[in-house]
Amino acid sequence: MRRPMVAGNWKMHGTRASVVELINGLNQQALPAGVDVAVFPSCLHLGQVVDGLAGRAVAVGAQDCATEAQQGALTGEVAASQLHDACCSLVLVGHSERRLLLGESDEVVTRKFAAAQSSGLLPVLCVGETLAQREAGQTLEVVAAQLSAVTDALGVEVFSAAVIAYEPVWAIGTGLTASPAQAQEVHAAIRAQLAAKSPELAGKVRILYGGSVKAASAAELFGMPDIDGGLVGGASLNADEFGAICRAAGS
Repeated sequence: MRRPMVAGNWKMHGTRASVVELINGLNQQALPAGVDVAVFPSCLHLGQVVDGLAGRAVAVGAQDCATEAQQGALTGEVAASQLHDACCSLVLVGHSERRLLLGESDEVVTRKFAAAQSSGLLPVLCVGETLAQREAGQTLEVVAAQLSAVTDALGVEVFSAAVIAYEPVWAIGTGLTASPAQAQEVHAAIRAQLAAKSPELAGKVRILYGGSVKAASAAELFGMPDIDGGLVGGASLNADEFGAICRAAGS
């Protein structure tokens, strides 16, 4: 039985004042004991969130890390080892906004994945297709290639200490959500791709759905056999909404 996970990606949002409000709201939530809960604040607010959520069963992760695991001369970047030192336990790699807007290649994503693991962080590998790719019938091909980039370079066993998040790009921040059946099809294909190399591992890897997840749609999505929780964007900036999504994952 895979333990569900709900993670909130705060993206480039937050001031010191608004983060205090969000932390206070999260601290008032009744979070289910059977769900792993995590939040990914901006790098600027990591320390504030780690301190503010101390004592709660909420992990804190970073939204990105450098391709180099250790400290060095790389102005503006943050090493995975620095994130670990700052009490982060997870890091997003390969989010579509970084792939599409910042030009991160599969090779760069794979290097970040390896850097995260070597520093003791749990990488959350984001994969997903654009609207044009979905309309062209290329969804499974695109997602498979993004996953293969990591498994071909590092081996499938790296996913024994990683999470996968399927985020259809056309559903991120648009209000559109893949139907449970659409999401399940891709999640099942991801798991089958892993199973072709290691059936035992494939049964244990958690695959989250991301893309305009809301409390109203969460229960039906999370009820699918291969959907193990969610990577939540905008809704994670509202403590009550995020708490409701976490509870949906635990029901």
